[in-house]
Amino acid sequence: MATTDLDFELLPYLRVYKSGTIQRLAGTDSDSVPPATDSHTGVLSKDLLAIIPGTEVYVRIYLPNLAAADGRKLPLLVYFHGGFFILHSPSSRLYHDYLNALAAESGAIVVSVHYRRPPEHPLPVGYQDSWDALRWVAAHRGGDGAEQILNNQADFRRVFLVGDCAGGNIVHNLAVTAGNTDAGLDMEIQGIVLVDPYFNGSDWVGSCTAGLEERVALERLWSVVCPSCPDKDDPWVNPVGEAGMGGLVGLGCSRALVCVAEKDVLKDWGWAYFQGLGRVGWMGMVEIHEAEGEGHCFHLHDLKAEKAKERMRRMVHFINWEM
Repeated sequence: MATTDLDFELLPYLRVYKSGTIQRLAGTDSDSVPPATDSHTGVLSKDLLAIIPGTEVYVRIYLPNLAAADGRKLPLLVYFHGGFFILHSPSSRLYHDYLNALAAESGAIVVSVHYRRPPEHPLPVGYQDSWDALRWVAAHRGGDGAEQILNNQADFRRVFLVGDCAGGNIVHNLAVTAGNTDAGLDMEIQGIVLVDPYFNGSDWVGSCTAGLEERVALERLWSVVCPSCPDKDDPWVNPVGEAGMGGLVGLGCSRALVCVAEKDVLKDWGWAYFQGLGRVGWMGMVEIHEAEGEGHCFHLHDLKAEKAKERMRRMVHFINWEM
């Protein structure tokens, strides 16, 4: 299949050709690392494969050093990686290193979810995979699930969904589904954390000139990852549009944190989400943190940078705040 006719590109991440071929420029399998005990943090990681029969869905679990835990059960973070739905997996070095640090700093167990990705598996496959993985996690609530770390050491009173970029979008949609009592999720979600979330709409919020080329690429991207429902005002991708507001009202958690970055073209969608939660009558608590002078998901690339540390501190405080 010819790939020479370029449709659009979102650099430095991917190129999309008119043939439908997608060239991944980052987050490929060549960047994968195995689970291990991290020498810097002491966090133990392990993979559990094929947790959903008939799929390639798996999870990587991170267990922080329990020396300071005094036998207490630990908060549980279910993490959904970014990459515009197309890139990365839990085994990507970028996310493996970051989640080692997040588990260590928060003192929480992290379950990082691999969902099937477009174009091979267009949305809503990734949403269904993520929901099925969340139900797999919830099956440990009674202490009789398949993974003993979750049975014995996870505090199911303190469950958080966390995701960046596309993962932030997934977290929102999972929380909407969890808010529907008919969905049958046997687990309460205390809070959600959306980091530089990927949302979109026919009327782009914020500046029309800043990052124009990137904005156009992001607008085009939705029809590529979700060809069965390319409408940019669908609630899946536009939670603050008219059709999406009902989901915001019934969001299935009691707290939300939105993290945005000043130079990210998606920043204003994060702000619109924050403002929308405050406007529609959702009964939870929402807060927002903006990183000055930084771009999209900057924190993943230099964990020791001061702004990355600040973002981490805000997330850790949110996770460990006692109501």
